[in-house]
Amino acid sequence: MSVRRDIPPRIETAVLSDGDMRVSLLSYGATTQGWWYKGLPMILGYESPQDYVTDKSYMGAIVGRVANRIGNARFDMENVRYELDANEGRNSLHGGWAGLSHQNWALEKIAANEAVLRHTSPEGASGFPGEVRFEVRVKLDETRLIYSISAQPDRPTPISIAQHNYYSLGSARGISGHSLRLASHRYLEVDNQGIPSGILNDARKGGMDFSEPKAISATLTDLDNYFVFDPARENGLPVADLTAPNGLQLSVWSDQAGAQVYSGAHLSEPFRKNAGVCIEPSGYPNAVNIPEFPSIIYSPEAPYAQTLIIEISEGET
Repeated sequence: MSVRRDIPPRIETAVLSDGDMRVSLLSYGATTQGWWYKGLPMILGYESPQDYVTDKSYMGAIVGRVANRIGNARFDMENVRYELDANEGRNSLHGGWAGLSHQNWALEKIAANEAVLRHTSPEGASGFPGEVRFEVRVKLDETRLIYSISAQPDRPTPISIAQHNYYSLGSARGISGHSLRLASHRYLEVDNQGIPSGILNDARKGGMDFSEPKAISATLTDLDNYFVFDPARENGLPVADLTAPNGLQLSVWSDQAGAQVYSGAHLSEPFRKNAGVCIEPSGYPNAVNIPEFPSIIYSPEAPYAQTLIIEISEGET
């Protein structure tokens, strides 16, 4: 898969800190370049900001307008067919060539532990209807990293954003030995191009059950699946926990319907395969083409909002 991107004139940076936490942000792609806890890297990242311009893995970026895949790079809305960028075979992935991860956002540090990024996506960007004003607020709060994401469209349009960190939790050996727990008993059936069919599979069949902590390496194949969060899950509890052999645990709180979990099978130099895992809360992929899926259409009267909270804690090694 090739990635077509313009070189931005200048990539702005901001470093946030709070106690034992430090985060580095980039204007390009609204990217989280680095996240450190007591000096240990919690995510993968490049040293040079310019490397993100040619990155093919959406490393640390905000992806959209519509995260994940849209089958055949098109959808119908209000009796109009919209043809999108086909940037992964015949499908659209993470918003196409002009997606949010390919844009140079306005970045403003507003406190020692907080920054805001803004970008206006014009009418027709990657084929999507409407102009949309996006804002991402990133805040460190002791051991928590918080993303508050909002979008204000000027007309009805699909929006589904995902934050694309690759979590390593300080491990130089990759994440195969990390254990994962998800507040989920179902995942989406997909075809050989990763496009959902509309069928929800029982995760307890086929080795995909992470309702109890289980090693990522215990699955029969590399993970790249959308898990639907249990609607009856207990309020206040994380939707996901990732635990490394060093005892560090990452917990995720989200208000989204589910999350794509990707174990980094296609990472390439300078990273190794399975060096990090993505947990990407968002709306259902291909929802614009499957009426049975929850709608991802937002409007001036009903704008988009998402809150993602990630916390680091220490356990026993």
